Amino acid sequence: MSLTSGLRCPRTPLRRFLDRELSSGAHLLRRSFRALDQSDHILLPGPGVGTEAGNVGTAIDYRLRLAFTAAVPVDPAARAGIALTGTYDSDASRRMGRVGKELLTRLEETVLGLRLDDREQPMDRAHDEEEDLARLLIAAAWYQVNYRTSIGFAYTPLAVTARQDPAAFTLERLLQLPHRDMVADVVAQLHAAADSSLDTLRARTRPEDCTPGPTFPSSRISADADLAVDGLLLDFKSTRHPRSLRQSEAWQLAGYLLLDTADQYRIDTLGLYLTRSATLATWPVEEYLELLGACRRDLAAFRAAFTELLEGCTADDVPYKPEQQDRVRLLLQRLAPVADPGHCTLCTQRCPDSAGRPREFCSPWCRSRAHVLRAKGLLPGGPIPPLPRPRTPRLDLPDDATIVDLTVRPPK
Repeated sequence: MSLTSGLRCPRTPLRRFLDRELSSGAHLLRRSFRALDQSDHILLPGPGVGTEAGNVGTAIDYRLRLAFTAAVPVDPAARAGIALTGTYDSDASRRMGRVGKELLTRLEETVLGLRLDDREQPMDRAHDEEEDLARLLIAAAWYQVNYRTSIGFAYTPLAVTARQDPAAFTLERLLQLPHRDMVADVVAQLHAAADSSLDTLRARTRPEDCTPGPTFPSSRISADADLAVDGLLLDFKSTRHPRSLRQSEAWQLAGYLLLDTADQYRIDTLGLYLTRSATLATWPVEEYLELLGACRRDLAAFRAAFTELLEGCTADDVPYKPEQQDRVRLLLQRLAPVADPGHCTLCTQRCPDSAGRPREFCSPWCRSRAHVLRAKGLLPGGPIPPLPRPRTPRLDLPDDATIVDLTVRPPK
């Protein structure tokens, strides 16, 4: 499990904790983001991209990291996926493993030969060089799928082609598999970045100030951001709806911030770069927490509560057993922020002065938001939400299968 999967489901302890702690939701941050977004054009993928949009996104994300630092020429997840491929006991798998090792060598030689992080050269290289590099990165993205989900890897063009004819599967054959629309999409997003404020950020930094794929010292949940640049934690998004800024994306950046308990990356700014609109949006940490309505503005206290949550339960998984549900409920109650007198019951910030009785909420938004969170059992005084339904196994039966009802019924 991971930070992103834990944020995807609203019933995980992780989501329930952040939904309560970040009392404003994402609407204020979304409004701020749209004010920063001055783009007038969105790059849309060609028809040949299809269901491969996620792997195209992986390829452009890593290409942008390489523009800042080539200290890690090959993504560790791709390297791990290649190593895992070679362990399967089949001719096709062993062939994919050997071809993957050849890909690693070619990719590393290409990245270092082009000196992609050299600030004296532009962010993008010649068009044919970028097309060749895009093919290498897309192939590496397919291997990366194997590291994250072996089921999904089985349906990649790489695995399908290798199974059809293992003996004919070579590195040259692999590099022919990406559709020309996929290659063009990666190159177009890079060219857009080279003419954006991301290139300005690159120009004023040094490779040694940049960390690609920063990870965090937690054994309870896995998470890796895209880039840390001299105090700025940056995430790349290749969504084709760049102006939407979903709540999960806002929570994801907050999660990275909270996981850096040792302050390893000295994060003072959080940012998003939308590759299809070439929009770079950044916020100082204090402003980011304020826009999200964070109940705890002291970052050390916020990180301490988050760490206690991770240590007290499996925060990125839905608790199905009653005893797990009770333990999570008690843990969330213990971690609930307490508002001082004269402060908002929901966001714990000071309420405006009132001539009458003390105000319970600082704004109509907090009042309505408290009603929603209380109904979900996330605030004191609300109902205890029912246990989620257990998962029912899915049976993959052939189309002509006959289902026999074996239910025993009493005689009439």
